[in-house]
Amino acid sequence: MPVVPPPAAPLARPLLWWSVGWGLILLVVYFALTPQPPSPSFSHADKLGHVLAYSTLMAWWTQLVPGPRRLAVAFLLMGGALELLQHWGGIRSGEFLDLAANCLGIGLGWLVSGWAPNWLARLERGVAR
Repeated sequence: MPVVPPPAAPLARPLLWWSVGWGLILLVVYFALTPQPPSPSFSHADKLGHVLAYSTLMAWWTQLVPGPRRLAVAFLLMGGALELLQHWGGIRSGEFLDLAANCLGIGLGWLVSGWAPNWLARLERGVAR
């Protein structure tokens, strides 16, 4: 049985790209649960961070696994769980607007992957030249 499922497009280094993908997820979890995450000092910077984080996750993972609907649901559930953990942890507060920003990011990432399907495979081929 392969270590990773077949990608959405053939990749020369799937284990590398999967490792990067899991690293991105761990980074999002870390920033969601750390007491003082880095944040620029402008209004609603944290919401922009949510949009960027979840659009990056969605755009990345749609290159690795087929089925963007399943990915969208998984990232929505992950974002909801992280907001609940923030709320229950007592150090930070979970916010509905953060979850809304996550949804916006998921949608943007899905849109990007539709506009540029197989961008990771093309990037990989371009770097290999």
